[in-house]
Amino acid sequence: MAAHRPPAALTVRSDSDAKRSGEDARAAASSPPRVSRASLALHPHPVCDEGVDAGSIAGVEAVEQAQHGGVDEHEEHEDPEEHRPQPERVGEHTRHERERCPADHLEDGQIDHELTFDAGIEFIDTNADADRWFVQIECFDPHEPFFTYDEYKQLYPHDYDGPEFDWPPYAKVTEAEDQVEHARFEYKALVSMCDRSLGRVLDAMDEHDMWEDTLLIVNTDHGFLLGEHGWWAKSVQPWFNELVHLPAFLWDPRTRRAGERSARLVQTIDIAPTLLEFFGIDATADMLGAPLETVERAGALFGIHGGHVNITDGRYVYMRACADPSNAPLEEYTLMPTHMRGRFAPAEFADAELASPFSFTKGVRPLRLRGRAQINPYVFGSLLFDLEADPGQERPLDDPELELRMLRLLATQLRENDAPASQFQRLGIPTVGEPGPEHLLVHAQRDRATAAAEPLPPLDDFAVGEFGIGTSVPELLAHPVSREVVTRHLPMLAQSELLGMLGSTTIYALAAVLAIPVAHLRAIADELAAI
Repeated sequence: MAAHRPPAALTVRSDSDAKRSGEDARAAASSPPRVSRASLALHPHPVCDEGVDAGSIAGVEAVEQAQHGGVDEHEEHEDPEEHRPQPERVGEHTRHERERCPADHLEDGQIDHELTFDAGIEFIDTNADADRWFVQIECFDPHEPFFTYDEYKQLYPHDYDGPEFDWPPYAKVTEAEDQVEHARFEYKALVSMCDRSLGRVLDAMDEHDMWEDTLLIVNTDHGFLLGEHGWWAKSVQPWFNELVHLPAFLWDPRTRRAGERSARLVQTIDIAPTLLEFFGIDATADMLGAPLETVERAGALFGIHGGHVNITDGRYVYMRACADPSNAPLEEYTLMPTHMRGRFAPAEFADAELASPFSFTKGVRPLRLRGRAQINPYVFGSLLFDLEADPGQERPLDDPELELRMLRLLATQLRENDAPASQFQRLGIPTVGEPGPEHLLVHAQRDRATAAAEPLPPLDDFAVGEFGIGTSVPELLAHPVSREVVTRHLPMLAQSELLGMLGSTTIYALAAVLAIPVAHLRAIADELAAI
């Protein structure tokens, strides 16, 4: 692709497993571009370093942009290879050495991951000389199950004689340390396979001389806990930094900067405006994001529906839980009434009504329904962290002055995002006016937060008799005495709808998901053992 060509675009995207949030990234430079956008998850750990390394190849979502018009005079004499991401050896190959034929090194044949990249690279090969195009290559890896080939597993040799374990539960860690380490090595092997696939894209950029006029961004949607904070996975715990501070790497041929970092707070909502600006198209009026080189925000809002609502200013992170155990009112607004695995049931529409349009619904009135949450953030309490002094988020702060500043920033962001009044009510924040000291929650919920953070002891550490927390919930509910104990401590287990979902689940297994405090769990175990 020559530098004089008009814009085109390529996107390669992968899912490191689900929701979007705030992350630092490298700002793009100015001047009319040609774009290829790609995003690929491949960081060997779900946690990433702060900022974005321009020209780096280790990351998780890629956007490439090529330049339109001539280059600056001083750029004409720069060697493209000086800023080219350096080859990284995978097995017996480097990115420069291997051929880009589809998975020719895999004796087991192709998998969807490779077929996806085959299709994307075929598009590049076919359209390399065309103008003003955009393609997105989206793959699912790295994602559980951590499936890969022996070639990649051999990069991480370790002794392990336990059960097959490449799909950690969305729960607290209760497995033995060697099993935890095995899962981490399985994940690293999968990341290496993804890294190789990204290398194929980089090779295509070499082959078509795209580094002179193509912008490359690498990032993803979220991380995945591999034992950090005593948890696996995501969504069922607070959104710690390993989950939301995402890798974001940029190569911009207009500036040719490499090896730099930026502390700008950018989010995935900034990608679309960046691409539009790159093609010389104005962003829509309802977009809250901005082109990467122009982003200037005081805070980044992130979270999950019905969970904590979080805000960061780059140094401090404030995780606001609901004000009371009901986690209510919780509403859902949609014009596509479907859950992840099915449509809404008729009963869910019983109280549905058309709401007023939001600032981002283009005048359309969405359905307002009663919402439901995956977790109740009240269990974990409101949390406040200093990422500079405590990057691992292991020592939550109790600082009323700081909390008030972050709470006011949160309220401002909610209003800018046109959050409904019910969200303010759920969080205990005034819908009008600034929050005051009377709205703070960290100190009031501190004991709850401490209890939720306590590791879950092994099952054999708890009392057991004829019944115990290792007995299946249906069996406990079938006996009148144990039923009384269970439903008194955990009233939700009396709900017939929930029982159909639990199967043979035990209270111990539920505790790993619901973060039942260890002291509460011991009280249940003691009462059951005494029957």
